[in-house]
Amino acid sequence: MSAISSRTRIKICGLTRPEDMDAAIAAGADAVGLVFYGPSPRFVDDDRAVALAARVPPFVTRVGLFVNADPVDVRRVLAAVPLELLQFHGDEDDAYCRQFGRPFIKAVRMRPEVDLLESARSFSSARALLLDAYVEGYGGGGQVFDWGLIPRNLPLPLILSGGLHPDNVQAAVRGVQPWAVDVSSGVESAKGIKDAARIDAFVAAVAAADKAE
Repeated sequence: MSAISSRTRIKICGLTRPEDMDAAIAAGADAVGLVFYGPSPRFVDDDRAVALAARVPPFVTRVGLFVNADPVDVRRVLAAVPLELLQFHGDEDDAYCRQFGRPFIKAVRMRPEVDLLESARSFSSARALLLDAYVEGYGGGGQVFDWGLIPRNLPLPLILSGGLHPDNVQAAVRGVQPWAVDVSSGVESAKGIKDAARIDAFVAAVAAADKAE
């Protein structure tokens, strides 16, 4: 958890437009996410991803999100788009995630029967586990899961996702004390369309939670 840090990192995911990328960076996001999963309303093709990635300044991490992708497709994206971190949201195993030679985080779709300690052991190469709500299909669907399912002794850094928005992220940070929080639909005005005011409010709420600790 975030005992090694006094500040909760923030990732804004599912960016599709230049103005949304600019808003996330201006608000102070530590990481920005590009979705390479075709069925998602936040999907970006290689050309758009290249243009969006070019807007990112130094010291902001560009993250590429994949779901059960053919390794050939992942390598094609990596050849075109400068990504510092990979995020896998499907049924990939540790060997699959490691094969690209890039740092990665692994999403875990949370429900009561999930053993997070086993997940951490299974993905020992991951830089962190990202916890999202379990819904049919892939992605959290903007749903919050039971934060009480998270063990306090998780050996990997924890990125909290799943239904976070400006009105609940302060409680999430105080209650879970994650290394980072990840938001997508919670700062949108429509699917794939970010709202700059909601991004600002989300970042401010995280900062307020950190200050209160």
